[in-house]
Amino acid sequence: MTVAVVEAYATLARRVLAGPARLGRTRLVAVDGPSGGGKSVFAARLADAVAGLSDGRRPPVVHTDDLLDGWDDQLTFWNRLEECVLAPLRAGRPGAYHRYSWVRRAFLPRAVPVPVTPVLLVEGVSAARALIRPELTLAVFVTAPEPLRLTRALDRDGPEVLPELRRWHAGERAHFAADATAAHADLVVDGAPALPHDATRYFVRRA
Repeated sequence: MTVAVVEAYATLARRVLAGPARLGRTRLVAVDGPSGGGKSVFAARLADAVAGLSDGRRPPVVHTDDLLDGWDDQLTFWNRLEECVLAPLRAGRPGAYHRYSWVRRAFLPRAVPVPVTPVLLVEGVSAARALIRPELTLAVFVTAPEPLRLTRALDRDGPEVLPELRRWHAGERAHFAADATAAHADLVVDGAPALPHDATRYFVRRA
């Protein structure tokens, strides 16, 4: 039986700030999980909580979807993240990346800066993959029932992406099984909790 526990984002933010910096001087937080599970919302609220404990300085959030070269780059984008963001920060230098436009189907010319900060959040499918685990301060896996995740994704992207989305879901299932991502996460978050709580300040983790 899975036990659900309500926890404050502020408490988790304190845990992150008190944790070791393993990517150079940066505490790297990976927010992983399947599409439509609630990763983006969780990452944004955790970043806000860190800002509340850091004189309002909100840590950058890098979304892996912004680094993908289209649907076929689901897991193979990592070299781009490594070269543009992780390697510079590891060396104590700021990074920068080009955001992919899913409308234009091309990377935009203007670079998005990633400064050297005490905390960096990377959010997206495979963000907590085995390759980066030794450098993570915190690994989070956010999930929800598959029918709800599919509905959320279609509401967000439109019904025309259904064939690509089904292929995407199959790819992420295979990756999570091979990588054992959830088993290695520091906490697993319920992205569709039935437990009553103030979702702006608290989340529900599976204990």
